[in-house]
Amino acid sequence: MTRYRGFRWFAYALEIFVIFVIQETPGLLPPIYGARPVAVIPVVLSIALFENEVPAMMFGLFGGLLIDFGFGGVLGFHGLVLSLMCYVISVMASNFVKTSFVTSMLVSITATAAVMLLNWACFYVLHGYQHITYALTAHYIPIFIYTVALTPITYFFNRALAVQIRSDEEE
Repeated sequence: MTRYRGFRWFAYALEIFVIFVIQETPGLLPPIYGARPVAVIPVVLSIALFENEVPAMMFGLFGGLLIDFGFGGVLGFHGLVLSLMCYVISVMASNFVKTSFVTSMLVSITATAAVMLLNWACFYVLHGYQHITYALTAHYIPIFIYTVALTPITYFFNRALAVQIRSDEEE
């Protein structure tokens, strides 16, 4: 492993942890319509656009486990979902699509919607709660919109990080 790659991976891990702390600290990210964003999701998705498959999957797992700790739900749910998504996104970004801001937004909208819908389906629909439509419209959709709104910040930050801290042999 090159020195640049190790430093970049350390910077990504530190970024995920700092964003998690900001996300979980009451009052730092103001709630909009009662919704607080899951800010770690756009961070790991944007990292997956710039890294190879295995590191992207590991960062997805790390971010997902932090989300699981923060939500206090089933440990491993978000870790599994985000690690698989980050792996697929990384494969797509390195083989099939050009990484750009538009691609980042499309990936973020699609992947965040999938995470939110899986979360809603597993923890509301399958448990047989009565007001599942209300939970989706009043809780999950505002969280989805707020989370996706953070994508431009995370994309441009991680793009700068990936471009600036890259050795000649990685290019």
